[in-house]
Amino acid sequence: MDQNPPSSNLKNSGTSQLRFENTSVLEAQSLCFGFPNLKPVFNNVSLKTHKDEFIAIIGPSGIGKSILLRILAQLIPPTSGKVLLNGIPVVHPSAKIGLVHQSIATFPWMTALDNVKLVLLGGKMSDEAATQTAERMLEMVGLKSVEDEYPKEMSGGMRQRVAIARALSASPEVILLDEPFVHLDELTANRLRKEIYDLVFQTETSLKSAVLVSHNLHEVVQLADCVYIMNGSPATIVNEVNIDLPRPRNERQPGFLDYVDRLYEGLNLVPPKG
Repeated sequence: MDQNPPSSNLKNSGTSQLRFENTSVLEAQSLCFGFPNLKPVFNNVSLKTHKDEFIAIIGPSGIGKSILLRILAQLIPPTSGKVLLNGIPVVHPSAKIGLVHQSIATFPWMTALDNVKLVLLGGKMSDEAATQTAERMLEMVGLKSVEDEYPKEMSGGMRQRVAIARALSASPEVILLDEPFVHLDELTANRLRKEIYDLVFQTETSLKSAVLVSHNLHEVVQLADCVYIMNGSPATIVNEVNIDLPRPRNERQPGFLDYVDRLYEGLNLVPPKG
């Protein structure tokens, strides 16, 4: 059974008004990407995150959302365009931009603590300092008591929390989440959806903003302050939807399903019945 992370004070009230009050943190300017001798995947993609803001990117499968996240992390270079962090161009992978993959990436031969320490030991940090940082991150995500357990002893939700703790341990300013719940059972995924906002925006973290890629539109409305909709071929940003609902959010909340319907319409899809 997943352990609950400790309660915390959030840095964001969860209203889209923040977009008009803060300067951008992570910004993509006219990004284009394509494989050599093939049709471009996407063209002229621009988006921004603002301080204490959670944004989402949605679109049909295969349209390039995961590639876009990797370009934002500079793990893949764009064909053209640029990525800025706090107004400064990002041209190499940076510890200030963390990425959590859709596959639950933990190493089975390492304990939870060692999995988190992994990203810290390649720099100038001592083993003692890395251990202290990893312990603090595991405590923040509610896993301090299982730091000596191996992934096979943990549930899927706990392993994904280890991956999130590892991403946060490098003190990033932005975290990129690529379908982080897609391989979890629905009960576990639902618990983590309710907790993820707290996990990434606790006052103890260095985070300023988060970017989520997801096909689950209910999940997107639950988490995001702003949603960018990608569509077309080559793909472009066809719409931007600000979600102005108080937190915590759930499907029974007035207006929640209206936003879900708007996102389906933005994708030219018909909302499922029931």
